[in-house]
Amino acid sequence: MLTSVQEFLTQSAEESIALGERMAAQFTPPKLILLRGDLGAGKTTLTKGIALGFDAAEADEVTSPTFTLVHEYRGPQVTIYHLDLYRIDTERELATLGLEEMCADNAIVLIEWGEKFPRLLRECDAEIIIERTGEDSRKFVLRAR
Repeated sequence: MLTSVQEFLTQSAEESIALGERMAAQFTPPKLILLRGDLGAGKTTLTKGIALGFDAAEADEVTSPTFTLVHEYRGPQVTIYHLDLYRIDTERELATLGLEEMCADNAIVLIEWGEKFPRLLRECDAEIIIERTGEDSRKFVLRAR
């Protein structure tokens, strides 16, 4: 399977949001995208930009789904599902979220902590790895298949 790799550097949360907005232009639904990075790396911040890019939500409306597990943002043509699997440990728990139903023709599914499930690593269309390079600076690596 052919993989393209792109790297980006940002110096602030605002730049990370702007990057997410630019990345949205590269994603045609349906897409399943894993967001990988340590706690506080900027996964939700990037999601703010992606939601903005699809006109699905304003940046300040996008919050971490850590406790709700799933947030849904509806745009005129695309629905974005933002999942956080940090507290999900088994395939059975994962199945209760309805992931298969979310992967509709007009959906972009963004999953934090999806690397915990080998199946999602195999099935994803892309992964974005986020690395802290300083207090506010980040390195983003987009691997698209």
